[in-house]
Amino acid sequence: MMSRSFAIALATIALSVSVPAQNAKIEISLPTDNDALFRGGGPDFYQYVDRDYQGVKSTPWEGGRYGVVRDPIQTAEGIVYTRFHEGIDIKCLHRDPRGEPLDEVRAIADGKVVHTNHVPGYSNYGRYIVIEHLWDGCPYYSLYGHLSEIDVNGAQRVSRGQRIGRMGYTGEGINQARAHLHLELNLMFSRNFESWHDRNFPDPNHNGIYNGLNLAGIDIARFFLEHQRRPELTVPQFLADEEVFYRVAVPNSPHFDLKKFYPWMIKNASGSAKSWEISFAGSGVPLSIEGRGYSVSQATLTFVKKSAIDSAYLTRDQLAGRGEHAHLTESGMRFMRLLTWPD
Repeated sequence: MMSRSFAIALATIALSVSVPAQNAKIEISLPTDNDALFRGGGPDFYQYVDRDYQGVKSTPWEGGRYGVVRDPIQTAEGIVYTRFHEGIDIKCLHRDPRGEPLDEVRAIADGKVVHTNHVPGYSNYGRYIVIEHLWDGCPYYSLYGHLSEIDVNGAQRVSRGQRIGRMGYTGEGINQARAHLHLELNLMFSRNFESWHDRNFPDPNHNGIYNGLNLAGIDIARFFLEHQRRPELTVPQFLADEEVFYRVAVPNSPHFDLKKFYPWMIKNASGSAKSWEISFAGSGVPLSIEGRGYSVSQATLTFVKKSAIDSAYLTRDQLAGRGEHAHLTESGMRFMRLLTWPD
């Protein structure tokens, strides 16, 4: 017979998402006509960025990739890039005589539209769409940014390859020449994001729980390439190859949504856990969760990979310092509180 606690746990997981579970196999496609990713990527696929480094102007396409690929600085260890790019920027292929982008943007997989932002000034993404995909009962969120048009409504079901909008250049720091689609595939941190945001930031949050701060983007370009090679690939299998850069213990809280959204992360499901230790990639993507027999009153750094480079440059300012001197920054502590908010 199913125990009451187990039944409650299952019900909680079921309530954390909004559409019925889909089959385990993921069917996924690129969102525009630009498929150069599968032919080497490079400047044919990625939109360049404008860079001015030590007085030298350049337009590197590498700035359109996922990862710490922007804002270089000179350090004792050489040039280090300091700004993280959470998605990929897909280059425009079709323009009208005035140079306006015409590329159709399509859903990368079957799912449900959960958010549309029609006001460019409400986000650095400009006009953007978020679609929820349920794979193996867990919610993942594709995000399509800098759109000129949005052709879907909230709560609308969409199919893989269905038109959802048109490429544009809405959002911060983009002009017509650099029109592109910013694409992400994300995990979500917390359903209590809005109250956490209101407590920690003076600016209003116009995008609810689908604010980019509440979404952790995986390396979607590498996921597309790996999925083409291994069609049965799942997100947990993909993230199993990621390197753990740091671990943080957080209090055992009933509001710890991460383990409810993604139960596959839990490596130690003991009911006696007094705290949870979360393993993170350098990108900030959570990789696994383990129950611990000790209590913590606040987020506590328990491990960090040794590096000659300051951790601030490698962890999106969640950590600072090197080796045994590394510590959670104020920003890092604030983010960790989100995971168990409002406790």
